[in-house]
Amino acid sequence: MSDTPFRPFDTYLDQDQAQKLVQEATLGADDGELFIERRKSEMLSFDDGRVRNASFDASEGFGLRAVHGEMTGYAHGTEISESAIRRAMGTVRLAVGDGGGAMAPAPMATNRKLYTDENPMDGASFPAKIDVLKDIDAYARGLDKRVVQVSASLAASHQDVVILRAEGPAMTDTRPMVRMNVSVIVDQDGRRESGSAGGGGRHGLTFMLAADHWKPLVQEALRVAVVNLSAVPAPAGVMDVALGPGWPGILLHEAVGHGLEGDFNRKGSSAFAGLMGQRVAAKGVTVLDDGTIPDRRGSITIDDEGTPSAKNTLIEDGILVGYMQDRQNARLMGVPPTGNGRRQSYGHAPMPRMTNTYMLGGDVAPGDIVADVKDGIYAVGFGGGQVDITNGKFVFSCTEAYRVENGKVGAPVKGATLIGDGATALKQIRAIGNDMALDPGMGNCGKQGQWVPVGVGQPSLLIGGLTVGGAQAAG
Repeated sequence: MSDTPFRPFDTYLDQDQAQKLVQEATLGADDGELFIERRKSEMLSFDDGRVRNASFDASEGFGLRAVHGEMTGYAHGTEISESAIRRAMGTVRLAVGDGGGAMAPAPMATNRKLYTDENPMDGASFPAKIDVLKDIDAYARGLDKRVVQVSASLAASHQDVVILRAEGPAMTDTRPMVRMNVSVIVDQDGRRESGSAGGGGRHGLTFMLAADHWKPLVQEALRVAVVNLSAVPAPAGVMDVALGPGWPGILLHEAVGHGLEGDFNRKGSSAFAGLMGQRVAAKGVTVLDDGTIPDRRGSITIDDEGTPSAKNTLIEDGILVGYMQDRQNARLMGVPPTGNGRRQSYGHAPMPRMTNTYMLGGDVAPGDIVADVKDGIYAVGFGGGQVDITNGKFVFSCTEAYRVENGKVGAPVKGATLIGDGATALKQIRAIGNDMALDPGMGNCGKQGQWVPVGVGQPSLLIGGLTVGGAQAAG
């Protein structure tokens, strides 16, 4: 696979003929497109003083789709050619049947660009990248003699997308992505604890390799690990929970965001189905999904159906006002698409997915939020979680949390999990901080076997009456 710009209609296909194939594939359908993709990616990891993994992947292919009513015909292949597309049409046409559909209006065109066309993998040589990972390892060990293990990784990808519909013209997007992660393990008197930090986005690689970027990541990972050295078993019971800004928005993303995707609501399987225009959260709670923020991990100039991304309000002052839509669900629900039709690759059909989902800030100072907690915890870091979309029930593990009693932050706690459901938690928000922040750029979202990059964010929050799972009863 060459490093030349991706122009499939110059190298693989005649554009006029390709458009005729799309017209034939979607004749009598309600929607459909030809999605062509080239993706290159690399990942380097350094663990305990040596290179653990160095990989480079390259792929290209197409996906052909025809949509008729609720039926979708989809076929894909790695050979981008007229003959391969014709073979795919046999599968795609099964969804169209006898036809009779009315083609949905084409997406609006856009000349907006939210990120660079630069290939981030070209930002430095392979030896230079390895040297940075070595420097990270040495720096972490030099900061604290208790550090016994350091892991650092650097990932970059470059995705080219071409979307051709029956009515044309072709729409294109070139999407860079970079991410750096650092984790450390510290040992004190036989007790070992870990901490991690990371971030990235849709931009070049050069600034991430600079010491003034990665040194704060190392310092943050070490800080969390050292904090956890003194952590005591978390309390258990129903109590107030203060959440920090930024990355804790992952709870909002999982517990609420998926429930606001159009397909779950059209099928009635979401806890928010049928509640449009009703109060679903406390006053002051406004939640947006915004794919238009420059350089952010979850941003997209156009979605994977060709619809320009948008800044969509989902909940406004506690009232449900919108869902995230791809083209199919939007048409079936009688609303406009919102630029949320996303797919993992050419091998997957698009579906409604989040981009950057966050809650707007309020007017309460963060210190006042914690001071209002009489008996609870203050959670500022999260790890994995599980959510049931049908009822919004969630379980999230905390990677950094503190005991709070009578408004004073006490000892860090370990083993804390937050248990509840999204719809109830939204209504139990008692205070919204003025410190809204987005995460540092490290989120991935899974749905029906597909993974896409996303962003999250929120201000500090006070939620009353969440169940905290821990090692000992509170009180």
